[in-house]
Amino acid sequence: MGFYKYVAEKWTKPQENLGDLWKQRLMKWRDEEAVVRIERPTRIDRARALGYKAKSGFIVARARVSVGGRQRPEWAGGRKPRRAGRFFTPKKSHQWIAEERAAKRFVNMEVLNSYWVAQDGKHAWYEVVLVDPAHPAIRKDRDVSWVSHVSGRVFRGLTSAGKRSRGLRSSGKGAESVRPSQNRHYG
Repeated sequence: MGFYKYVAEKWTKPQENLGDLWKQRLMKWRDEEAVVRIERPTRIDRARALGYKAKSGFIVARARVSVGGRQRPEWAGGRKPRRAGRFFTPKKSHQWIAEERAAKRFVNMEVLNSYWVAQDGKHAWYEVVLVDPAHPAIRKDRDVSWVSHVSGRVFRGLTSAGKRSRGLRSSGKGAESVRPSQNRHYG
C-alpha cells in the first residue's frame, strides 16, 4: 500500500485511531474563528483526491458550522400562530454552507472542493480547497486552468456538495424533477 492509502485507512475511524490528538485538535479548533486559513491540509489524501496541489495559487481553509436544524427567532405577535414555524431543516448541507462561508472570506478565490475533518456535539469542521483563478501558475496548469473561466461556483451550487444537495447525483427515472433545477421545474 502507498502512503495515501495508510492515511485514508486512519481516517475511517479517526476518533479511535488518532486518540488524544483528536481531542486536542477539537479543543484548539473550538477557540478559533469560524473560517481559518491553514498552512497544509489535515487530510492530505482527501485534499489530493479533490484536486489540491502543493503549489502557489492553492489555499486550504478550515470552516466551522453549527450542526443540527436551523431556528428562526420568534416574532412579537401580530400574526397567525399557524404561520409561526420556527424550526427548519435547511435545503443546503452543512458542507455546502461551510464552502460558502470560506468563499465569502476569501473573495478572490474559487472553491474547488471540500471534505469533512471533524465533528462534535455542536460543530462540524470542513476543509475547503480554494484556487486563485488569476494566478499565473493556475492559468498554466492543465488540470485546473478551467477555473479561470468560471465565477461563483459555490453560490450557484456547482461544487460537489452543492450538486449533491440539489439532487443531481441521481438521473433517469424518478429524477425528472431535478434538472435543470428544482426551481425551474416547479416554478
